[in-house]
Amino acid sequence: MLIRFGYELTFNCVKPTLMVCLLDAHHDHAQSIRFETPFKTSPVIPTEVYVDTFGNGVRRFVAPPGDLTVCRDSIIEVSGQPDPVKLDAEEIAVERLPSDTLVYMLGSRYCETDKLMDIAWQLFGTTPPGWRRVQAICDFVCNHLTFGYQYARATRTAYEAYQERLGVCRDFAHLAVAFCRCMNIPARYANGFLGDIGVPPDPAPMDYNAWFEVFLDGRWFIFDARHNMPRIGRITVSRGRDATDIPLATSFGPHVLNTFRVWTEEVEPSVLAGLARRTA
Repeated sequence: MLIRFGYELTFNCVKPTLMVCLLDAHHDHAQSIRFETPFKTSPVIPTEVYVDTFGNGVRRFVAPPGDLTVCRDSIIEVSGQPDPVKLDAEEIAVERLPSDTLVYMLGSRYCETDKLMDIAWQLFGTTPPGWRRVQAICDFVCNHLTFGYQYARATRTAYEAYQERLGVCRDFAHLAVAFCRCMNIPARYANGFLGDIGVPPDPAPMDYNAWFEVFLDGRWFIFDARHNMPRIGRITVSRGRDATDIPLATSFGPHVLNTFRVWTEEVEPSVLAGLARRTA
């Protein structure tokens, strides 16, 4: 299966402003990319990429005063299968967890394990450990929170989402991550592209999606408390402790986002062939 994905964003800054952005497919997908335009800016400015603490590729540049548009278009080949499910995946005892997973057991800016610890054990302490416990967490979060773009608030934490019972996909992910950590299951926040493939189309404008990953049976598995079902064609952009670590864009000075457009759709091989001829 081929999926075309990309973005076009326009930032406006009042003066030269350093910006760092997480926009492109994670390097884990590098071998699956079949077509990719260069990262383009208008006006043309120099940019560079560095790898952050969590292994994400971060684009760095100094935005000039006025409008700056950044864009990229890509095609990736995916299996066409939904997210893997392994019902017998087991939790790993804390003392046997790899050292690099321990950071995903700790509280973080948006995932206050200290405030949610007692609640988590009351809700999930008697659930079967492992995959089924994580699924029980997803079921609870999906049913407890009401989704709506009008509920978006950049400062909402997991505990606040639990209390307010509403939010957007990042709030669903933050609350599920916090509950997993309270139950001694390493969990990390992730975001990326997720099109309406294999599900009814969503009339809302496309956006970057947030989900999370948990460490079971010695590997990371994807879970999605917002949609609460395995999905096809998920393209990860970045991973971190929570949204603090992987914002779409960070500016070291004021900016306004004037244009935000994201696309993710299944395409036929003829589209790939046409793009390849056009850029040859």
